[in-house]
Amino acid sequence: MTALAGLREGAGEGRAVTRSVGFEDFVAARSTALLRTAYLLTRDHALAEDLLQTALTKAWFSWDRIDGTPEPYVRKILVNTYTSWWRRKWNGEHPTEDLPETGAADATDQAGTSHDLWQALGRLPKRQRAVVVLRYFEDQSEAETARLLDCSVGTVKSQASKALAKLRIDPALATEEGQA
Repeated sequence: MTALAGLREGAGEGRAVTRSVGFEDFVAARSTALLRTAYLLTRDHALAEDLLQTALTKAWFSWDRIDGTPEPYVRKILVNTYTSWWRRKWNGEHPTEDLPETGAADATDQAGTSHDLWQALGRLPKRQRAVVVLRYFEDQSEAETARLLDCSVGTVKSQASKALAKLRIDPALATEEGQA
C-alpha cells in the first residue's frame, strides 16, 4: 500500500496521519476536511479557501519541524490564523453606492432548518462560533479545543455554554410548542 493510500485509509478510520507522508500527500488527503473546518469558521467559501491556503502555506514552511501527526498542528495554524483575522479592526470592506450582484444560493441555503442554523451560528460572537464548530462539528474534546484556541478548558466550557444558551433562544431556531 502506498503512503498516500494509507493516509487516506487511515484518515477515514480515525487513525493518526503521521509525519512520514509528504506535504503534498497530506494536502491531497486532508484538505477537504480542513476546508470544511475553515468554512464552518468563516461561513464564506472564498474566505474559507483563503484561510486554508494561508494555513497550509504556514504549515509548509515548518513541515520539517512537525513531530508526530501533522493534522493537529495544521488545525492549530488554521484556528490561530482565523483568530488573528477576526482580531483585526479592518475587514477589507469598502463602502459603495452600488450593491454587488447576488450570488447563486448555497446548497446549505436550500434546506430551511439548516439555513436557520447557519444564520444563528453567524449571529454568535466569533470566539463562541469557533468553540461550537470545533466541539460539535469537528468533534474535538474540550482539552483539544482549548489547545487549538490557546485558552483554558474553563474558557471553552463557558464559551460553549454561552453559545448554546444563545442558540436555544435564537428566534430562527425556536420551535412552537405544538411542533416539538
